[in-house]
Amino acid sequence: MAEPEYPERLAGRVIAIDPAGRVLLFFYDDMPPKGRHWSTPGGGAEDGEDSHTAARRELLEETGWADVPVPPREVHAESNVQWANLRGTPTLCLQHDHYFVGRVPEEERPLGAVAAMHVSDGIADHRWWTLEELDATTEDVYPRGLPDLLRRL
Repeated sequence: MAEPEYPERLAGRVIAIDPAGRVLLFFYDDMPPKGRHWSTPGGGAEDGEDSHTAARRELLEETGWADVPVPPREVHAESNVQWANLRGTPTLCLQHDHYFVGRVPEEERPLGAVAAMHVSDGIADHRWWTLEELDATTEDVYPRGLPDLLRRL
């Protein structure tokens, strides 16, 4: 049986790390195939954007932080079938996530005034995770292998 064809979507994501080494993750309660999961800030590229530009824009939109530097060095990439709003319509797509690192200047920094955007984007919660918590969790976290990735950064 042939694999279904999905529209493809380019995305940029930021692994936001605070000075204590904690990482910011957002919680989504999506329909399968991804379902309930934690993920880094980020999302789909808009017309004319590359993945790095999308990652920087999405970090600002989802956190309200304009001062977090996100260098252009990609640290990870992975692709997953998931739901996304393509041209305003929820659609299963093959999303190509490209990850960059953002060093947040203060520990467990609170988010800016982004609550309304979180509701529209389906972000149900957020929290700062330690490496030990990531190692111990049984919840789905994206990118896959995030604890090992953090150890290499």
